[in-house]
Amino acid sequence: MDSSINKLIEIFKKFPTVGQRTASRFVYYLARQPKEKVKEIADAILELKENVRLCGFCFNPFEASSAQESKNQLCPICKDQGRNRKMLCVVEKEADLLSIENTKKYNGLYFILGGTLLMMRKEDFGNLRIAEFKNRIIKNGFSEIIIALNSTPEGTSTSVLLEKIVKSSDPPLNVKISHLARGIPVGGELEYADQETLESAFEGRK
Repeated sequence: MDSSINKLIEIFKKFPTVGQRTASRFVYYLARQPKEKVKEIADAILELKENVRLCGFCFNPFEASSAQESKNQLCPICKDQGRNRKMLCVVEKEADLLSIENTKKYNGLYFILGGTLLMMRKEDFGNLRIAEFKNRIIKNGFSEIIIALNSTPEGTSTSVLLEKIVKSSDPPLNVKISHLARGIPVGGELEYADQETLESAFEGRK
């Protein structure tokens, strides 16, 4: 196989949920496109990296509209003073935040954990924003922390860890810890839940 094709296939295979077959389809699709189209895609990717920042509080990617906004690195959600700043919803990834936000049932702040523990393996622990999570809950005086992780073994294990962190905080935190109701099927992911199911799970949190 041509080395440039193989190299790009290996790159696409690193994308979430993309395996060998899908990665190959991406590469051969690009190979069929005119050079101008491929350049347009490449330029869009470079523009993404140039303009998009991670929010300094919740880690949600956003496009800074000014140099000042880029410097402060707060996304529109975190900058919105109309939101309930005493509530924090912890999610695994950006798509989960978007799914919850689209329900219009939550008006607090978010924190993107960046993943889950993979069956509590030590080598995966460092990939999570655990230290940042501790910092947020200690400094911001939340009245409720909603742990909105996926109903998978990995999500459940991570939820237990986060709850332990909150309960063992020094000094102790006067905060309610809640979880989404079991409207989400066991093993299901928030990203793929329909809006009605997600609304019910969120409203029925306990």
